[in-house]
Amino acid sequence: MLSGSDTGIGHALAKYLDSLGFVVFAGVLNRDGPGAEELRRSCSQRLSVLQLDITNSTQVHEAYLAVSEKVQNAGLWGVVNNAGILGFPADGELLPMSTYRHCMEVNFFGAVEVSKTFLPLLRKSQGRLVNMSSMAGGIPLPRYAAYGASKAALSMFSGVMRQELSKWGIKVTAIHPSGFRTGIEGTAEQWDKQEKELMENLPADTRQAYGEEYLLGLRNYLLHLPSHCAPDLSPVLAAVLHALLARRPQGLYTPGKGAYIPLCIFCCFPLWFYDFF
Repeated sequence: MLSGSDTGIGHALAKYLDSLGFVVFAGVLNRDGPGAEELRRSCSQRLSVLQLDITNSTQVHEAYLAVSEKVQNAGLWGVVNNAGILGFPADGELLPMSTYRHCMEVNFFGAVEVSKTFLPLLRKSQGRLVNMSSMAGGIPLPRYAAYGASKAALSMFSGVMRQELSKWGIKVTAIHPSGFRTGIEGTAEQWDKQEKELMENLPADTRQAYGEEYLLGLRNYLLHLPSHCAPDLSPVLAAVLHALLARRPQGLYTPGKGAYIPLCIFCCFPLWFYDFF
């Protein structure tokens, strides 16, 4: 069972696992959207598209019932919590509280509810729980206070569940990809709305402290973000596949060019050196 299959990593992963012969339950935010239609058109009959807004408890429960009916007593081998949002990348002081709350609601609370709901099916099969975190969830990165905090919470949840669920043979993994072009950046309309909310709620002294030039530069940073991200998602797909199939999966995967380097520097060097780096 996979959440966030409309676009990006989730969409590519649903197609990839289907091509390998998996029975895929692809949860989508919009069952009638282009991503869902593309999955129905291009994938095998084994793939089922499920309406799944992970912040909607009713939809999470309905997805559980649909999957339970199909797998019966065999259980479910894997749950991949992939659905996530980025939020507007800006300094933590500038971000409205709504951005923090929305990131936590989707990236953390939604993933936790899906995990808790589907664990009885994983226990039957001694299966796998795979949580798609982020490099920003393991190390502090400027302009990602809201997103990074929500992913850090997800990573800690993964670590604790890895320890607690081992008694039933359930393996839990966190994936920390580096920058990949996934579509999580959102649309221009979404950014316009979030940028407007950010600017309208800034106190005058904060606006003055940062300066108009810096604030306008946030949009340029956002526009150039995809150019710094890798278009090839295959390292992430390979990491998820290993987490699902390996006899001894790793607790943490860091797919992507150089993803482990900042993490090593953060863990092994003084903080002042990491901050300078």
